[in-house]
Formats: sequence, C-alpha cells, structure tokens
Amino acid sequence: MVKVVKSTVLDHPVEDVWAVLRDFNGHDEWHPAVADSEIERGQPSDRIGCVRRFHLKDGSELRERLLTLSDADMAFSYCLHETPVPLLNYVAHVRLAPVTDGDGTFWHWESRFDTPAGREQELGRMVAEDIYQGGFDAIRAHLARAA
Repeated sequence: MVKVVKSTVLDHPVEDVWAVLRDFNGHDEWHPAVADSEIERGQPSDRIGCVRRFHLKDGSELRERLLTLSDADMAFSYCLHETPVPLLNYVAHVRLAPVTDGDGTFWHWESRFDTPAGREQELGRMVAEDIYQGGFDAIRAHLARAA
C-alpha cells in the first residue's frame, strides 16, 4: 500500500480556502488538470455519497465519491471509483486548520492506495506532485486572483 502525505501553508484565511475546497464539484474552476465536472443525478455537491464525474484536459474520465464532509472540522474524504490510472482502493482525506500566527491556512492532503507491483514509486510521485502539489499551487493562484 502506498501512502502519500502533503501539506502546505496558504497566505489566505481558512474560511476563504474552505469556501473553495468544500465544493466537491468546483475543482474544474481551480485545478489546472480538470477540464469539466458534474455531480451525477443532480445531487448537491455537499451530499455525502454524491459522485462527481469529471474529465481531465487529456480527455480521461474519472469518478469520485464524497465519503465525509465536516464544516466544523473543515475536512472531507473521498474515494476513486473509476480512473484510467491504476490507483486501486484510493481513499483521500483533506483537512484545513487556521494558522494562528497571522491569517493563513494549513492544508493537509493525504491518501492511501494500492498499485500494480513495481509502480508504487511512480504513481506515488504522480499523486504527490501532479495532483496534490498542483492543487496547492492552483488554489494559491485562484485565491490571489480573487483577492
């Protein structure tokens, strides 16, 4: 099993960051790899169990299910249902916390998943850099544009 853990500090209030991340269907507005996204069956994007179907810029289609969402904890979890990349049994957790020395946000993003034998490092690096670090950088830019 592969475990990926990444974190960052953003120079934006935690409420502003949470307002963007809590929308389980909003990642096509800020993540550079995501072309479009929709919640299946017209469900709200904050309903536990809702499934988002989205396309990457390369045309690949993915489906992810929202497992948990807590406004009190500013946290959510989700799992992959369908993906062209062999990230098997993928479950991820996102958690925000205020940085009290200033008005920033601590963002923790982690996941666990299985891969085909011999691809652990390659796919772990892809998740850590292309998805998580790419997401951190994209949210930073998105919030700077909004400010």
